[in-house]
Amino acid sequence: MSLEKLIKHCKKKDANAQSQLYKQYASKLFSLCLKYSKNYAEAEDNLQDAFVTIFNKIEQYNNQGSFEGWIKRITINTALQRYRQASVYSLNDADAIEDVTLEIENEDIDLDFLLSIIQELPDRYRLVFNLYVLDGYSHNEIAELLKISNGTSKSNLARARMILKQKIEDYKASLNSQSL
Repeated sequence: MSLEKLIKHCKKKDANAQSQLYKQYASKLFSLCLKYSKNYAEAEDNLQDAFVTIFNKIEQYNNQGSFEGWIKRITINTALQRYRQASVYSLNDADAIEDVTLEIENEDIDLDFLLSIIQELPDRYRLVFNLYVLDGYSHNEIAELLKISNGTSKSNLARARMILKQKIEDYKASLNSQSL
Protein backbone atom coordinates (compact mmCIF):
# COMPACT_ATOMS: atom_id res chain seq x y z
CA MET A 1 0.00 0.00 0.00
CA SER A 2 1.35 3.44 -0.89
CA LEU A 3 2.12 5.90 1.89
CA GLU A 4 -0.73 8.17 0.76
CA LYS A 5 -3.25 5.34 0.99
CA LEU A 6 -1.79 4.20 4.31
CA ILE A 7 -2.22 7.69 5.76
CA LYS A 8 -5.75 7.91 4.36
CA HIS A 9 -6.68 4.62 6.03
CA CYS A 10 -5.02 5.69 9.30
CA LYS A 11 -7.16 8.83 9.25
CA LYS A 12 -10.18 6.49 9.16
CA LYS A 13 -8.81 4.72 12.29
CA ASP A 14 -8.11 1.51 10.32
CA ALA A 15 -6.22 -0.74 12.78
CA ASN A 16 -4.48 -2.69 10.01
CA ALA A 17 -3.19 0.51 8.43
CA GLN A 18 -2.04 1.78 11.82
CA SER A 19 -0.20 -1.48 12.41
CA GLN A 20 1.46 -1.26 9.00
CA LEU A 21 2.48 2.36 9.61
CA TYR A 22 3.90 1.38 13.00
CA LYS A 23 5.93 -1.45 11.47
CA GLN A 24 7.21 0.85 8.72
CA TYR A 25 8.45 3.63 11.02
CA ALA A 26 8.96 2.13 14.50
CA SER A 27 12.66 1.34 14.13
CA LYS A 28 13.54 4.81 12.79
CA LEU A 29 11.52 6.54 15.47
CA PHE A 30 12.87 4.26 18.19
CA SER A 31 16.44 5.26 17.37
CA LEU A 32 15.30 8.87 17.63
CA CYS A 33 13.68 8.12 21.01
CA LEU A 34 16.92 6.56 22.25
CA LYS A 35 18.72 9.85 21.66
CA TYR A 36 16.29 11.68 23.93
CA SER A 37 15.82 9.04 26.61
CA LYS A 38 17.82 7.99 29.66
CA ASN A 39 17.56 4.32 28.82
CA TYR A 40 15.98 1.68 26.60
CA ALA A 41 12.78 1.35 28.64
CA GLU A 42 12.14 5.09 28.59
CA ALA A 43 12.76 5.12 24.83
CA GLU A 44 10.12 2.39 24.43
CA ASP A 45 7.65 4.46 26.46
CA ASN A 46 8.40 7.55 24.39
CA LEU A 47 7.93 5.59 21.16
CA GLN A 48 4.53 4.31 22.27
CA ASP A 49 3.45 7.78 23.41
CA ALA A 50 4.63 9.23 20.10
CA PHE A 51 2.58 6.74 18.08
CA VAL A 52 -0.51 7.46 20.19
CA THR A 53 -0.05 11.14 19.37
CA ILE A 54 0.65 10.40 15.69
CA PHE A 55 -2.54 8.36 15.35
CA ASN A 56 -4.59 10.93 17.29
CA LYS A 57 -3.31 13.82 15.18
CA ILE A 58 -2.88 12.15 11.79
CA GLU A 59 -5.96 13.92 10.44
CA GLN A 60 -3.98 17.16 10.87
CA TYR A 61 -1.36 15.98 8.39
CA ASN A 62 -2.33 17.62 5.09
CA ASN A 63 0.13 15.89 2.71
CA GLN A 64 2.31 19.00 2.54
CA GLY A 65 5.93 18.41 3.43
CA SER A 66 7.53 15.18 4.43
CA PHE A 67 5.37 12.77 6.43
CA GLU A 68 8.53 11.30 7.95
CA GLY A 69 9.60 14.77 9.04
CA TRP A 70 6.17 15.35 10.55
CA ILE A 71 6.24 12.14 12.62
CA LYS A 72 9.87 12.77 13.67
CA ARG A 73 8.87 16.20 14.99
CA ILE A 74 6.01 14.63 16.95
CA THR A 75 8.37 12.00 18.34
CA ILE A 76 10.95 14.56 19.47
CA ASN A 77 8.25 16.74 21.03
CA THR A 78 6.78 13.72 22.81
CA ALA A 79 10.14 12.84 24.35
CA LEU A 80 10.83 16.46 25.28
CA GLN A 81 7.42 16.85 26.91
CA ARG A 82 8.44 14.37 29.62
CA TYR A 83 11.33 16.64 30.54
CA ARG A 84 9.42 19.89 30.28
CA GLN A 85 7.00 18.55 32.88
CA ALA A 86 9.85 17.47 35.16
CA SER A 87 11.49 20.94 35.03
CA VAL A 88 15.01 19.63 34.47
CA TYR A 89 16.22 23.01 33.21
CA SER A 90 17.32 24.77 36.37
CA LEU A 91 20.17 26.83 34.92
CA ASN A 92 19.79 30.46 34.00
CA ASP A 93 21.79 32.86 31.87
CA ALA A 94 24.08 33.70 34.79
CA ASP A 95 25.29 30.09 34.76
CA ALA A 96 26.65 30.42 31.23
CA ILE A 97 30.13 29.01 30.80
CA GLU A 98 32.74 29.19 28.11
CA ASP A 99 32.05 27.10 25.02
CA VAL A 100 34.00 23.85 24.79
CA THR A 101 35.05 22.33 21.49
CA LEU A 102 34.53 18.60 21.20
CA GLU A 103 36.36 17.11 18.25
CA ILE A 104 35.96 13.39 17.73
CA GLU A 105 35.87 13.06 13.96
CA ASN A 106 39.45 11.81 13.63
CA GLU A 107 39.38 9.78 16.84
CA ASP A 108 39.15 6.02 16.97
CA ILE A 109 36.19 5.91 19.34
CA ASP A 110 33.60 3.14 19.39
CA LEU A 111 30.13 4.37 18.35
CA ASP A 112 28.42 2.35 21.10
CA PHE A 113 30.67 4.06 23.65
CA LEU A 114 29.74 7.48 22.29
CA LEU A 115 26.03 6.71 22.39
CA SER A 116 26.31 5.38 25.93
CA ILE A 117 28.12 8.45 27.27
CA ILE A 118 25.61 10.74 25.57
CA GLN A 119 22.78 8.81 27.24
CA GLU A 120 24.54 9.15 30.60
CA LEU A 121 24.45 12.94 30.41
CA PRO A 122 22.03 14.68 32.78
CA ASP A 123 18.69 15.22 31.05
CA ARG A 124 19.05 18.96 30.49
CA TYR A 125 22.47 18.53 28.89
CA ARG A 126 21.59 15.45 26.81
CA LEU A 127 18.50 17.03 25.30
CA VAL A 128 20.22 20.26 24.31
CA PHE A 129 23.27 18.37 23.00
CA ASN A 130 21.11 16.07 20.85
CA LEU A 131 18.94 18.88 19.51
CA TYR A 132 21.90 21.12 18.67
CA VAL A 133 24.62 18.69 17.58
CA LEU A 134 22.74 15.67 16.25
CA ASP A 135 19.55 17.23 14.91
CA GLY A 136 20.80 20.68 13.87
CA TYR A 137 18.43 22.90 15.85
CA SER A 138 19.55 26.46 16.64
CA HIS A 139 19.73 27.74 20.21
CA ASN A 140 16.66 29.89 19.52
CA GLU A 141 14.70 26.83 18.36
CA ILE A 142 15.90 24.80 21.35
CA ALA A 143 14.94 27.59 23.74
CA GLU A 144 11.45 27.67 22.24
CA LEU A 145 11.05 23.87 22.22
CA LEU A 146 12.24 23.40 25.80
CA LYS A 147 10.79 26.63 27.19
CA ILE A 148 14.20 27.82 28.37
CA SER A 149 16.31 30.88 27.62
CA ASN A 150 18.79 31.04 24.77
CA GLY A 151 21.61 31.44 27.33
CA THR A 152 20.51 28.32 29.20
CA SER A 153 20.59 26.38 25.95
CA LYS A 154 24.14 27.56 25.26
CA SER A 155 25.24 26.85 28.81
CA ASN A 156 23.77 23.36 28.81
CA LEU A 157 25.47 22.59 25.49
CA ALA A 158 28.83 23.77 26.80
CA ARG A 159 28.46 21.69 29.97
CA ALA A 160 27.47 18.63 27.93
CA ARG A 161 30.55 19.06 25.76
CA MET A 162 32.78 19.42 28.85
CA ILE A 163 31.43 16.20 30.34
CA LEU A 164 31.75 14.31 27.06
CA LYS A 165 35.25 15.62 26.46
CA GLN A 166 36.36 14.41 29.90
CA LYS A 167 34.77 10.98 29.42
CA ILE A 168 36.43 10.61 26.01
CA GLU A 169 39.80 11.63 27.43
CA ASP A 170 39.38 9.09 30.25
CA TYR A 171 38.37 6.42 27.73
CA LYS A 172 41.40 7.11 25.53
CA ALA A 173 43.70 7.06 28.58
CA SER A 174 42.32 3.67 29.62
CA LEU A 175 42.86 2.33 26.10
CA ASN A 176 46.44 3.61 26.10
CA SER A 177 47.18 2.02 29.48
CA GLN A 178 45.76 -1.31 28.29
CA SER A 179 47.98 -1.32 25.21
CA LEU A 180 51.19 -0.79 27.23
